[in-house]
Amino acid sequence: MLEEALSAPAVVAAQLAQAPRVAALAAQLAAQAWPAALTVARGSSDHAASYFATLVTRRLGVPVASLPMSTVTLHDSALRVAGQLAVAFSQSGRSPDLVETMQALRDRGAATVALVNAPDSPLAQACAHELPLLAGPEQSVAATKSYIAMLSMSALLVGHLEAARSGEHELVDACAGLPAALAQAAAQDWSALVPALRDVERMIVLGRGAGLAIAQEAALKLKETSGIQAEAFSGAEVRHGPMEIIGDGYPLLVFAPRGPEQAGLLALAAEMRKRGARVLLAAPPGTVDAELPLELPLVPAGHPLLDPVCAIQGFYVAAQALALARGRNPDQPQYLRKVTETR
Repeated sequence: MLEEALSAPAVVAAQLAQAPRVAALAAQLAAQAWPAALTVARGSSDHAASYFATLVTRRLGVPVASLPMSTVTLHDSALRVAGQLAVAFSQSGRSPDLVETMQALRDRGAATVALVNAPDSPLAQACAHELPLLAGPEQSVAATKSYIAMLSMSALLVGHLEAARSGEHELVDACAGLPAALAQAAAQDWSALVPALRDVERMIVLGRGAGLAIAQEAALKLKETSGIQAEAFSGAEVRHGPMEIIGDGYPLLVFAPRGPEQAGLLALAAEMRKRGARVLLAAPPGTVDAELPLELPLVPAGHPLLDPVCAIQGFYVAAQALALARGRNPDQPQYLRKVTETR
């Protein structure tokens, strides 16, 4: 797991070398005025899809929905998707429900794209377009480099879609510095996370905006690798009920990268700390004062929307150390396997 997580900067560099292919697909897709977009994915891939949805909504102004695959595979619903964009996210590209759903969407007129790590996979063949993640074989059950590859490819694709539609290259240009930022993020000192979470059984992970996808992924990894019942919430949604369980000593991991959501997350972290919660704050240095200690430093990327990619890179390194401290082998979970085939 750790070795593959640390290879993420090289993976993103390989993607950047294939940017002309991404730009060509973006130009083709941008020529269509799709009124909405759909994402299809499960697990870590679905968290990457959530990040993609945030980018598309914010940069392109197009609403995005996550499609439950059972709508197609179990109910055979006659979806009216002609002219819409449908994007699938997968490491293996082999889950039958994912493949069947994308084939059905393609048959019904959607513009289908697979962001997939396995070349020539059934998913790639089911979709009209394929964007290889270029992460190489991933052996660890807990996805790391393939997840980061989905995030970076999402940013690259949306950046080129934006450039094709409006001539704005801000996001595309920022992607160029992502490999270096990821390498820096992997070297940050997140050692405070290990003693804080070594003995916990349950906790909450918070994020918002583009950072919510990172909170969701971190919560999943805490389950997979450390056996912690970690649940992810938006910094806004946690106030609608879940915060009732946050009391004295309750562990709370808060991702607060740059962006308009940051102020609210910092205020929530400070409020929960006063309540007595054990708050682990992940934020860029210099964003908080002495009353809110910063134990988990985040590396700013070339654009605030890329900051969450660096955040999860730093978390993966700490998650490995935490699992070992809890007496678990993150590379050999008890009940999980690499390829999960659902129907």
